[in-house]
Amino acid sequence: MQQILVYGDSISWGIVPMTRKRFAFEARWPGVMENRLHSGGLAVRVIEDCLNARRTAWDDPFKPGRNGLIGLAQRIEIHSPLALVIVMLGTNDFQSMHTNNSWHSAQGIAALVTAIRQAPIEPGMPVPPVLVVAPPTTLNPKGPIAEKFIGADTKSVGLASAYREVTTALGCHFFDASTVTSSSRVDGIHLDEDQHLALGQAMAEVVRPILSAQ
Repeated sequence: MQQILVYGDSISWGIVPMTRKRFAFEARWPGVMENRLHSGGLAVRVIEDCLNARRTAWDDPFKPGRNGLIGLAQRIEIHSPLALVIVMLGTNDFQSMHTNNSWHSAQGIAALVTAIRQAPIEPGMPVPPVLVVAPPTTLNPKGPIAEKFIGADTKSVGLASAYREVTTALGCHFFDASTVTSSSRVDGIHLDEDQHLALGQAMAEVVRPILSAQ
């Protein structure tokens, strides 16, 4: 049984756009991915560590514990041995209280990859490969979250390219979620149910060769 850790925010947590509800596991993209891999003959277990409003490496001034860098090494230690760590973060780096651009967020991703690789896992356990996923491009935010994400569509321009550059330099895997789905048609930030399905199916195909090579 190979274990995959998904480290993300509310997009991967599966919040139902414009609500405080959550899609069922089998409807969220990590669950879709797991089931797709199972149907292809791979014995995998997806561990979801997804926190609403999590940033790559910045604090939320209104909610504690949203800095994705803090405690990450311990999470790797807790869940080891891991066959793969998937990091899908960045959307919240562009909330209106931050002045970040895509370059800043990419540096946050680089810090996360370094923390994963330097985690104090038990001797003999493998350092897991890392797959960085650039989240779908933020559209015009709508509803209760609109004020929180004013300007995010502008600040996040070039995010996938910036992520690709740092992941290439670090020698880790990369996937651009925008190649298979946009962000929600409902709130412009998260994923609708059909978008979770599309992303989960695509992720299974990206992940399969990484796992099979081990």
